Amino acid sequence: MRAAKYTGEGRIALDLEAAEVLPGPGEVQIEVAYSGICGTDLHVLHGDMDQRVQIPATLGHEMSGRICRIGQGVEGIEIGAPVTVMPLKWCGQCDTCRAGHQHICPQLQFIGIDSPGAMQSRWTVPASTVIPIPDHIGLREAALIEPLAVAVHDVSRSRLQAGETALIIGGGPIGQLIALVAQQTGADVILAEPDEGRRQFAAENGIHTVDPRSADLAAVLHERTRGVGADVVFEVAGLPMTALDAMQHARPRGRVVIVAIHPKPVPMDLHRMFWRELEVLGARVYERADFEKAVNLLSAGELPVHRLISDVVPLEKAQDAFVRLSSSQAMKVLVDVQSEGEPA
Repeated sequence: MRAAKYTGEGRIALDLEAAEVLPGPGEVQIEVAYSGICGTDLHVLHGDMDQRVQIPATLGHEMSGRICRIGQGVEGIEIGAPVTVMPLKWCGQCDTCRAGHQHICPQLQFIGIDSPGAMQSRWTVPASTVIPIPDHIGLREAALIEPLAVAVHDVSRSRLQAGETALIIGGGPIGQLIALVAQQTGADVILAEPDEGRRQFAAENGIHTVDPRSADLAAVLHERTRGVGADVVFEVAGLPMTALDAMQHARPRGRVVIVAIHPKPVPMDLHRMFWRELEVLGARVYERADFEKAVNLLSAGELPVHRLISDVVPLEKAQDAFVRLSSSQAMKVLVDVQSEGEPA
């Protein structure tokens, strides 16, 4: 068993003798193929979640793999089946869970943060978290189902309709996926992103892009919306300035969706919210229906999400991959968990 573990102070170390956890009743073990690195993982690397993770912590929750062991009482899952995981464990007893909102359970545990994640040779998880993948979806592409499910949930929360205008502030992987899902709904999509490479990526997918540093975003919106403003604004950049600006670009009775994680309170223009009767919506993780829709979108070949993958590295190079993503030198890096490369 090998695993890449966060050991504190910005370090990822390779453990060549990681303990293997065999599946108990109601659990399955997955031979992990690929694990992606996301912004939340970077928050962990930077020490923002040291009070939450158990160091050394095996990270990773964006993943794909195949079932290799099945625990007692598990039905409907076969050895060798390609799967991904919806990495959420909720209590099932509280009022929130009983109302059908298990993904925001006050006792929610996020697998890969609150418990060991997918950057290990074999990963044991509750069978209830497993999402089947059609055989024709490659395992590399399937490792992007989890972030795609995030985007599906964000767009669902926004109630975006065909013909509406969606402004996405922030062109990282989640912003790009929101743009693709929003475009698929028939909306007019605008992406505001200062990085030229990310703008080019979006433009190649038919997304209208704006560099907020050199262009007047308000003027662009005025032209494309006849001066009304965007129907929906997605704040994905996670900066105090972009959170404050988000309300400036929404039309009267528009919706502002807070997608990014803001670890500290940030200013909001509550007067504009009142004056225009804006809705401010939180959008956290996903529901199972979002995962299932993400799988269906990939299965139909409707979204070119594979183009997000900048590189694939062996488990030994996980530290390098985290550093590259921290410096915005890549869009999405996958860790090939089974490949044995040269030690980092």
